[in-house]
Amino acid sequence: MEKEYLYWLCCQPCLGAVSIRKLYEYLQSLEAIYNIEETALENAGILTKAQIRALVGWRSSFPDCRREYQSLERSNIRFVTPLDSDYPRRLLEIYDYPMGIFVKGTLPMEKLPTVAVVGARGCSSYGERLAEEFSRVLSEQQVQVISGLAVGIDGAAHRGSLRAGRPTFGVLGCGVDICYPASNYSLYEAMGRTGGIISEFPLRSHPKPRHFPMRNRIISGLSDAVLVVEARERSGSLITAELGLEQGRDIFAVPGRITDRLSMGCNQLIQQGAYMAISPNDILEYLGVKHQKELI
Repeated sequence: MEKEYLYWLCCQPCLGAVSIRKLYEYLQSLEAIYNIEETALENAGILTKAQIRALVGWRSSFPDCRREYQSLERSNIRFVTPLDSDYPRRLLEIYDYPMGIFVKGTLPMEKLPTVAVVGARGCSSYGERLAEEFSRVLSEQQVQVISGLAVGIDGAAHRGSLRAGRPTFGVLGCGVDICYPASNYSLYEAMGRTGGIISEFPLRSHPKPRHFPMRNRIISGLSDAVLVVEARERSGSLITAELGLEQGRDIFAVPGRITDRLSMGCNQLIQQGAYMAISPNDILEYLGVKHQKELI
């Protein structure tokens, strides 16, 4: 029953993961969050007045949310939370971990290393080939590849893993029941069968600009390292890299010509201390050393 209340909370559009977690820590019960009086919510000092009004008004939606939660299995979708044993350990390491994620397919295996491969949507054919090749080689060596299912570098990374016959995982900025962009539908279908589609956004949530930085923290959070293949100076890929750094992940970047706008972000990352990746072996060597350290 507690999980049904958490599902209801995660479907509330005005509450973020940290607010839900703080409420749970304060009351020690998800059902208590549903039942708490408005005055007591104000006294808790966790939510804004607007959030409190929204949460109180959201109570009437609980029966519908409960029915939807109970019907997820028929759609081959799971709702995985920190209350569950299979919630990703890597995500629990980050401050603002999602209080619930929707999964179509499977989650990355805990025992295998995972690398996020990200980059420009409007990438060059060279960058696209590199992303696919890096991901293919990494996947052949049992390294799981995760990205955002966007056009460009993301899609190439997923295709590389599928070429190697290995699962790959996409984190969306919309509900897992929506393929965005629609042009990647064949990838979306294949990944749902042999890997996984993941999102913290409820079903039927359409992509919005503010969703993608939130999505990016999950991409980096699920990974041991982040590889940026091509990126402009100001881009979502650099946001993912910055989030990865904050989360304690190591960052790799593929260098490029200093006059090429698509290489400026990567070259900047290297200048700031990111590892230079000129071969998949650079990442494989790092992961091997990291794994050995974890075993000591």
